[in-house]
Amino acid sequence: MSRPSVVVLDYGSGNVHSAAKALEAAGADVDLTADRSRVLAADGLLVPGVGAFSAVMAALDSVHGGDLVDLRLAGGKPVLGICVGMQVLFGRGVERGEETQGLDQWPGVITELDAPILPHMGWNTLEAPSDSVLFDGIADERFYFVHSYAATEWTLDVMPPFPEPKLTWAEHGTRFLAAVENGPLSATQFHPEKSGEPGIRLLANWLDSL
Repeated sequence: MSRPSVVVLDYGSGNVHSAAKALEAAGADVDLTADRSRVLAADGLLVPGVGAFSAVMAALDSVHGGDLVDLRLAGGKPVLGICVGMQVLFGRGVERGEETQGLDQWPGVITELDAPILPHMGWNTLEAPSDSVLFDGIADERFYFVHSYAATEWTLDVMPPFPEPKLTWAEHGTRFLAAVENGPLSATQFHPEKSGEPGIRLLANWLDSL
């Protein structure tokens, strides 16, 4: 059986090399690129992201990342965002009073966590739905987070025949979305590539769905 092809979007944000290594360990053939034709042809697209929401959006815009995500999703082709790559899928982000438009795949605002200690850094447990694809067999594991901002509510109303999104929650001071599975679009707030064996297994679960 051939290995699925995955592009890690190489746009100047995120630890693309560690993400690529983790995907290779999970069973993918990985290409680091922002080339339009290669992004659109791959079985899967992973969008990493670290740092400020506004900086990630500016870097994405420089390679027309929003258009690439739109085009893939319009064709039902899977996309996975991680860390700030998850945050920018929402409507907007507010950091230190600065508001930045996101990719608006999902409604909602990314805000600072209401927690006594920030950033939220380290291993945490999750509340995953029983029918989750990403967390199949690993729902009781811990995953590695490094962030101060997150989505703390889900407001997208999905009407039949479209399936309800699968929402996974975690808690640090307040409950926040740790992962979303919404048709071809999935995302994790934590870093699978820094989460050891459970992170590799999560990526393998995603690859199996491609």
